[in-house]
Amino acid sequence: MRNIRFSCLLVNSYHMKKPLLLAFLILFISMANAQQRPYPTAADAEKFVKSVTCVVLEDNQFSFYNSEIKDAVNKYWKVTPVRYISETEFNVMRTDPAYSFIVLTITNFSNDKSGSAYDFLNLLLGADVDELDQLPEFCAIPLSFAGAPEEEYSYKLGLIVRFMEYHAQLVTKNPTTTALRYLKYYNKNVPDIRNKTILVRENDLSPEINSLERISAYYPYKVRIVDEEEIIRAVDEQAKDVLIVHKVGPDGVKQTGTCMKMLIGTDDAVMYYYDSHMVDSRNASGLLISDLKRLARF
Repeated sequence: MRNIRFSCLLVNSYHMKKPLLLAFLILFISMANAQQRPYPTAADAEKFVKSVTCVVLEDNQFSFYNSEIKDAVNKYWKVTPVRYISETEFNVMRTDPAYSFIVLTITNFSNDKSGSAYDFLNLLLGADVDELDQLPEFCAIPLSFAGAPEEEYSYKLGLIVRFMEYHAQLVTKNPTTTALRYLKYYNKNVPDIRNKTILVRENDLSPEINSLERISAYYPYKVRIVDEEEIIRAVDEQAKDVLIVHKVGPDGVKQTGTCMKMLIGTDDAVMYYYDSHMVDSRNASGLLISDLKRLARF
């Protein structure tokens, strides 16, 4: 079984921070590995642009995620009409290609031996198939380490929804470009980063580069270490030529697992960089010196 980078899987319920899509537990057999979701065909692309996109809400009236995803989708999602549905409705409607779905899932990777799990936001097209992992996937982007507070990603959720729409439109226009299956596709944009300003929280930097002085030893271009409020302003104002760091990885007690690092433009919602590494005693959960060297190479 090949390693899985972006295919969403279900993990055992002890990883879950809340009863997330409990109906998935009925329809999925939890596995250590699974085949990757199908990449959309040209026919799927035609169906998607005509679909109604259903945002699957958690069956919890106090869900923080529900209110945040509603705000983000209402504000930014333009490519298709939108409807909000329950988990139960999703399990009925998922076989109908007249619908696409924005759905929160729990994911793990076959090459991550730590047993870690991650929250992903997925954009799927309905299809008359037996298993959920057979639904065509237009986008999958990591949100947080499973169990992390939703506040870890909620302030960036609007930008993540914008990127998801951008990516889906790119797939729709280029359904034969299978490289779009992987977020590493966007590393072709790395040479443009030197002309932009990177905003990053100190928590998203490894200790070796947790100051501007240390960063400048490896990356001579514009970087600012900021708080969440400044990132929120940049996202809301769609600040020109600004990139934010979106890091997903283990924090706190859990010190092993995969760390995923992304740079996304606040003006164009384009991803400019993606990479990942395993967190261990030598590689912290955050941007590494090796990331800065790679960004400065061009």
